[in-house]
Amino acid sequence: MNEKLRMTIIYGVLTIFGLGMIIPFIWMLSTSLMTQAEFNKHESTFIPRETYYEWTPGGVPASDKMSDATEGSDLPSAIKSGKQKVILVMEQGTNSIIHSLDKDGKIVQEYLSVPSTQVKKVTKVPSLHWENYTKAFKKVPFGLYFANTLYVSFLSLIGVLITSMLAAYAFARMEFIGRDFFFYLFLSMMMVPEPIYLISSYVLLDKIHWLDTYQALIIPWCVNIFTIFLFRQHFKSLPQELFDAAAIDGCSTFGMLWRIMIPLSKPIIATASVFSLIGSWNSFMWPLVMTTRPELRVLQVGLSYFNQEASTQTSLLMAASTFSIVPILILFFLAQKQIIASYAKAGLKD
Repeated sequence: MNEKLRMTIIYGVLTIFGLGMIIPFIWMLSTSLMTQAEFNKHESTFIPRETYYEWTPGGVPASDKMSDATEGSDLPSAIKSGKQKVILVMEQGTNSIIHSLDKDGKIVQEYLSVPSTQVKKVTKVPSLHWENYTKAFKKVPFGLYFANTLYVSFLSLIGVLITSMLAAYAFARMEFIGRDFFFYLFLSMMMVPEPIYLISSYVLLDKIHWLDTYQALIIPWCVNIFTIFLFRQHFKSLPQELFDAAAIDGCSTFGMLWRIMIPLSKPIIATASVFSLIGSWNSFMWPLVMTTRPELRVLQVGLSYFNQEASTQTSLLMAASTFSIVPILILFFLAQKQIIASYAKAGLKD
């Protein structure tokens, strides 16, 4: 098999799997722009479309039955003239039985009998209902949830960067008894799932009166073992000659970290920042257990409560889910080059 055919097969397979991964996101975006009535039809389509009936009362005389139904009633002016969205109840000979709707989709007049020539089926493709995002955002205080999430995420990020750089510098460049043992002990903690230590953490935070506070959301997450690993691998890959020259020039231990390592670690810092922000942004179990006050809810917890309140409004749920992940997607795409570069560095052998 020649090289060109081999690469074509590889990229073809990768493309298929890539499309398979983004299909759920496309479905979520498509559903967020539909009306709930269109979603309830369960039609498999990724292009939002809206099908409805339109009644044009002007120009064609109404039937005697319609006159009897509407005689003495004050119909809205939108019904008396112009086009009007309606619900088609049934066909009855040459007439159609309809419910007339106002601009908000509420029924204003029931069981009107009108000539079928005045009722027209309309299919709108694409039918993009951007107002779903406004409705979802206003239904619960998502502004507060975003503010809490940003506050917790950025303070946790600052803590993660400080602790990771100091710990990685010690594990990579300093000699002390048990250095490798403690490093591998740290790495082994990555295998412990969060539910295992959730109860003990709750008891500890209760003892120090941090439950239902910002401290419970921030301080425990100011250390990240994976980030320490990334920084340690990068620091070990730096040439020893740089540190020898700095020591000859009288640079202190902290000065080597601040003046040599950190300026050469921009890809690692970018990667650590992205993963820390993603972790804080998607955090659900920890803030759900450690906080109960509504004013402390972060985005994912708020989204869960919104799911309970709007469980029958799938289009609003998908709209809320979409604007919840958009900031993280933008951040990831802006920093993807730095992430790839950092993984290349982290993969170097000691």
